[in-house]
Amino acid sequence: MRDEIILNQNNPRQLERLYRENRPSFKVAFNELYPQLANNPLTEGWYQRLNFEGEDTTWGTPAERLFVIIAALLAGTLAKFPDLFSLDEEFFYTRNIGFIVFPALTAYFAWKKGVSAKVIAMVAGIFLLSLIYINYLPQNKVSDTLVLACIHLPFWLWSILGFTFGEGRPTDWQSRLGFLQYNGNLVVMTALLVISGVLVTAITINLFRLIGVNIEEVYFGYVVVFGASALPLVATFFTQTQPAIVNKVSPLIANLFSPVVLVMLVVYLVATLFSGKDPYHDREFLLLFNALLVGVMALIFFSVTGSHTENKNATQVLILFLLSAVTILVNGVVLSAVLFRISEWGITPNRAAVLGANLLMLIHLFIVAFHLFRALTRKSDVSLVGRSIALFLPVYSLWSAVVVFIFPVLFGFK
Repeated sequence: MRDEIILNQNNPRQLERLYRENRPSFKVAFNELYPQLANNPLTEGWYQRLNFEGEDTTWGTPAERLFVIIAALLAGTLAKFPDLFSLDEEFFYTRNIGFIVFPALTAYFAWKKGVSAKVIAMVAGIFLLSLIYINYLPQNKVSDTLVLACIHLPFWLWSILGFTFGEGRPTDWQSRLGFLQYNGNLVVMTALLVISGVLVTAITINLFRLIGVNIEEVYFGYVVVFGASALPLVATFFTQTQPAIVNKVSPLIANLFSPVVLVMLVVYLVATLFSGKDPYHDREFLLLFNALLVGVMALIFFSVTGSHTENKNATQVLILFLLSAVTILVNGVVLSAVLFRISEWGITPNRAAVLGANLLMLIHLFIVAFHLFRALTRKSDVSLVGRSIALFLPVYSLWSAVVVFIFPVLFGFK
């Protein structure tokens, strides 16, 4: 390695090849040779590149770490409200689970990005009005509109988080792509933290059992509750302070899983034809189809909006196009099943909500597939696919607001 570096010290292409073939050995050999290679602009640049420690080793500022700790403690305290104030757990958590997570995340990005006081006041007002509204809806355990409002409220709060992430600029579609990329990174980091937390929990509980101390009740009642409440915020902190590491993981996972999911989806659809399952009459099967649809759409979006989108090769674009085409087929089946159920048994809040969501997803999928096809045939750039995804996000936000705030009144709180 040393001889090759000396031989190619003025050849940047060959140095890059040597570096990529064996990075650790290259760094060791180069640093040993650096004194005799000095006074060469090319080798000086390589030395700075190989020994730069900067941002990769930082874990945020002390103020940022303090902010995360305080916000995490507040989120955990909020999650303990039913115990602290003898509240009904089902009533509290079904309506307020989103307020344990999203205000802390929103406050973090508002503080980190220096969002204007006007935007902060508007976001705080939306959160407060949403909190009051959802908790004053009539308590009726068989109310479909109440259940729909509780399910869609986190999506509405998620969109407010995205608005804050973009610093209150509603027309900035690139910030929406950044928000989607952040969500992909957040999912990966949260999964890693959950795995770590499960291992730590198992080890801790069993260690105390060995000495005859049972800490399960206290541990799950406080450590797990506070840890779970703080998890999204802590994962967010890692994604923002270690972007060089995290940004490489989620695109890699998306690229690895896209072909696997494509094959699985095709096999699943073929197997469905012979299984006797009928989404037109089987409500649970229809719900499963919807969940599958949402998951695959999320995979497509995160694959497109991952880092280095412009460098996707033709194979990756082809896989995403085929995946979107198959997903359109799944969406068509779901949509036809919903329309069939409406024609047979009439409109209900649940059917109206599913119908609206599937129509929006179908339109969006057609737009994304169209741009993927154009990118595949080299008639446009892959970046336009990301733009088409970002521009449609406010439509989902508006629909979630309709289900949360209008459906209960429209259907008489039934």
